[in-house]
Amino acid sequence: MLPKCQRYAAFQVILKQCYHTYYSLSTRERWQVFDMPPYRVHPKHRHILNEIQTTTEPPTVQPVGVRYHQAYPGNYHFIMDNTEVCSQNPFLVLMVPVEPSNVAARDAIRQTWGNESLVQGQVVVTLFMLGVSGGADVEKLQQENLQYHDLIQSDFVDSYLNLTIKTMVIMDWLATHCRTAAYAMKVDSDMFLNIDNLVIMLQKPGIPKRNYLTGLLMVNRPVIRTKSSKWYVPEEMYPDPQYPTYTLGMGYVFSNDLPEKYVEVSKSIKPFNIEDAYIGMCMKNLGLTPSSPPDPSQFQSYNSKYNRCQFSKVITYILSSAPQLVNYWTDLKKPGPPC
Repeated sequence: MLPKCQRYAAFQVILKQCYHTYYSLSTRERWQVFDMPPYRVHPKHRHILNEIQTTTEPPTVQPVGVRYHQAYPGNYHFIMDNTEVCSQNPFLVLMVPVEPSNVAARDAIRQTWGNESLVQGQVVVTLFMLGVSGGADVEKLQQENLQYHDLIQSDFVDSYLNLTIKTMVIMDWLATHCRTAAYAMKVDSDMFLNIDNLVIMLQKPGIPKRNYLTGLLMVNRPVIRTKSSKWYVPEEMYPDPQYPTYTLGMGYVFSNDLPEKYVEVSKSIKPFNIEDAYIGMCMKNLGLTPSSPPDPSQFQSYNSKYNRCQFSKVITYILSSAPQLVNYWTDLKKPGPPC
């Protein structure tokens, strides 16, 4: 039998595993494939955990229906932070949700639109939001953050099904750590972002400074009930057949008074895993409606081929790879008129 102190340490490790598993998984099969991040285990206890895991069967989970994701960000804690960047009182904060292991995407953004810190005379800050995952090396992440000072990490499980949690943790961080910013944008890591056009848009007369959310509007969108779909949502999670108007999750811009309101109203909204539609629900429950951009054509999803003139006019495009972002950005920024 293991000494008492070692048994207690092992118990703490397993308790943490159960905590994260409870909030992100709902079936025995998912439990079996889930890999807890190694850096949640102290090195001197890892051999104990391995010994226990080889002889312990995962608990049987009874089919009690869907286990709802816990999207309220107060359930989670920041384990890596860079609050000091907001001492600059930025005009705009770009929050990029990205997998911990996706260094290529972060580096491409740092070489392109994320490298823009003064745009049209306004301070812009770019930060990456990460959860925890089994494929990430904590020491490498720490070294990366020491070099760039742009990582924010919380202790939720980083997975596709937990994107709503990730988005709400972004909102919580903005509400508690960066209140002085005027605007923020949640922008995916596979995006081309014309930051100049974005700041120009936000400085136009008539753009609200409060209760403002804009992007590519999704209106009267049906809820997907096909189980094989990436966007499947069961009726137990979201019973209505249609979503309220929302902004497509690739990139939406909002006044920085909204994050605190989203966090508060989320306490009364049943979570579901389509994060952009969930923000639409938050807006609806707040009695607010997303706004159409001054020029809706600037928020684009996909473009089949690169055109320098076209890319000089838009704010967003979804891209297929990090090298593509670097190539397009380099070409766009070369000397000479784009059109």
